[in-house]
Amino acid sequence: MDTVEELFPSFTEKGKELVRAAYSIAGKALEQQTRGNGRPFIEHPVRVARIAADEIGLPAECIAAVFLHEATRFHPEIDITAGNLFGKDVLTMVDGLNKISTIKPKDTRLEAENYKKLIVSYSKDPRVTVLKLADRLEVMRSLDMFPKLSRERKILETLMLYIPMAHQLGLYNMKSEMEDTYFRYAEPEQYRAITNKLKATEKDRQALMTQFIEPLKQKLSDAGIQYKLKIRTKTAYSIWRKMVKQKVPFEGVYDVFAIRFIIDCEAGRETEHALCWKVFSYVTEEYESDTKRLRDWISNPKPNGYESLHITVKNSDNVYLEVQIRTKRMDDIAEKGLASHWSYKGIKHEATLDSWLASVRNVLEHPHENGAQESGYYEDDLPEPPSKEIFVFTPSGELRKLPAGATVLDFAFDIHSNLGVKCSGGKVNGKAVPIKEKLATGDVVEIMSAKNQKPSQDWLNFVVTSKARTKIRQKLSEAEFQKAAEGKELLGRRLKNWKMEMDDETLAAMMKKLQYKNVNAFYAAVGDNTLDIGDLKEMIQSLTGMKSGEAGTAVPESDAAADSRTAGAKGTSQQAGQGAEKKMWDGSGVSSDDILVLNARNVKHLDYKMAKCCNPVYGDDVFGFVSIKDGIKIHRISCPNAARLIEMYPYRIQKVKWSDTPATSSFQTTLRVIAAQEPSVINEVIDVINTFKASIRSFNVNENGKNSTYDISVKLSIPSNLELDKVLSQLRNRRGIIKVTRT
Repeated sequence: MDTVEELFPSFTEKGKELVRAAYSIAGKALEQQTRGNGRPFIEHPVRVARIAADEIGLPAECIAAVFLHEATRFHPEIDITAGNLFGKDVLTMVDGLNKISTIKPKDTRLEAENYKKLIVSYSKDPRVTVLKLADRLEVMRSLDMFPKLSRERKILETLMLYIPMAHQLGLYNMKSEMEDTYFRYAEPEQYRAITNKLKATEKDRQALMTQFIEPLKQKLSDAGIQYKLKIRTKTAYSIWRKMVKQKVPFEGVYDVFAIRFIIDCEAGRETEHALCWKVFSYVTEEYESDTKRLRDWISNPKPNGYESLHITVKNSDNVYLEVQIRTKRMDDIAEKGLASHWSYKGIKHEATLDSWLASVRNVLEHPHENGAQESGYYEDDLPEPPSKEIFVFTPSGELRKLPAGATVLDFAFDIHSNLGVKCSGGKVNGKAVPIKEKLATGDVVEIMSAKNQKPSQDWLNFVVTSKARTKIRQKLSEAEFQKAAEGKELLGRRLKNWKMEMDDETLAAMMKKLQYKNVNAFYAAVGDNTLDIGDLKEMIQSLTGMKSGEAGTAVPESDAAADSRTAGAKGTSQQAGQGAEKKMWDGSGVSSDDILVLNARNVKHLDYKMAKCCNPVYGDDVFGFVSIKDGIKIHRISCPNAARLIEMYPYRIQKVKWSDTPATSSFQTTLRVIAAQEPSVINEVIDVINTFKASIRSFNVNENGKNSTYDISVKLSIPSNLELDKVLSQLRNRRGIIKVTRT
């Protein structure tokens, strides 16, 4: 069997011949090309073509276009028009795909609406847009092979552009998979926690469905209605968004899943509608319904072709269930989109499809007009980019991630410290801006520098990144030492000319009167002419005429002491780049592993132990795992091992819950804190922890000279996750703290 026959057995012979010709051209053109994992590049268009054919239902012309696009993208000299083998439609799609592939972030600045408009302008045939989505889905399935920087950019593009486009086109399966892939990489711990909970509660959902259908079986059978019952579970990403938006835990999202009726009947508007409404009437007779949540997309289908009845009902246990009612034809369209009904020929003669294609173009070109909202696609449905981060680009298209509120100056320091120090302004999307200009996701930023530019104290008022603040303070400190040396030398020369002397007491008195907190600041003011030398002469004469001690009580730092302190600071700075681990403090305490704090039903006379792989704390979402030797091990639901245990050993999973009050006030957990190398940051971490009901058991610091950061590991004893959340929240809000995670 040849490759095309094996890959696309459902195509007609004519369709297979078309694909076979395109595949042959691509195979030769891409023979030497490889992907990031070293595999032949031809695997990419093959997988894209399989998605387009099997999962969306596109015809042979589209599959041929995929192979020809990849061939001519790398080898534009290939003539695919020779012999008029492929026809106008295929060539139009190839041209559109090739143009889209030339779009770079620096051209579009990742502005989602502009990007989509550009794609539409290149898509004379709307199928090009769908093929582009198939291409992106294959990329998301292969993310692990890309380097970190490229992977982050692709994840962001998918979130901002392709997920909304898939939703607008009614390609819900594709949308859901891309959402969950984004979520898995962007928020791994949250993703793990939610997917583990979905696995752990799967039997409960099955039981609810069985209980739900029981009183309806006889009525449906008597009515002669043939149907399949299916559970549709929300994606982990959708559940997480609801949890965040509604500020509820996993258990607070009542529509985690829906029960779906798929009615088997002959296609026909009247027959299908009558059966759907009949099932609806049986359901609402048996269960109390919430009419406010009725969604009738049968009488008024969405422009993307979606048809279904949605109703929310409440069972006898006061559990709310979402029920979806549709026919098999409607379900096929909902799963694959109207694209699944494209035939090999006659696309332009299908009135429904023509209407849909027109709506696709309209929605993409006018996303905020009434047409988009009437389709059921509201702004709230759009995935939201990370609120605490922005993504900007260098002129060459290199992606840089910065905290929200970052400025041109932050960006300059992120590129290189020396560039930051000399930064005098920038160009954002080609427009000249000052250094304090705030950046937004998608901006293309070019840094302007000046040879004589120097950092000023004012810079600290608007930069937000730890790297920028650390480097600015360092440069200001160096400048102050330099000015102080010049000022000390200048004052020394003048005192010699005046035939006067100034002892430490006189210096201390002057500093107190002039409100300088240290010697360096005083001498630096002399060095940069902030203090007038003539005024100092009169002040010294006045002070030296007074008795010892009358001038004030401030004790100055002697020159020798200042020199010693400066040398010490330099030594510390040199050590910072060596990456040696420093153990700050190591206390001891009683392990909480043997303390019984859980109530579990049906399991008696077994010990409970906190799993050391995830160190649960009172109040965490947990489950029990019955081990062979150690009784029940208690794991967090977000534990890295949870998914494997739940999947491989479901019979050893024990439902557990915390007692009303813990029998102990000591649970161990470990935090990892990434912080800027600022003098006060370590003390700040300790101070925050000591503010709450937490005690430090060990505190270790690794210094990363390359990134100018501390990597701090703190083992805590803490009474509950409520207290732990307070510690985490306060640490994350402190300036200089880059990242805090629980390990």
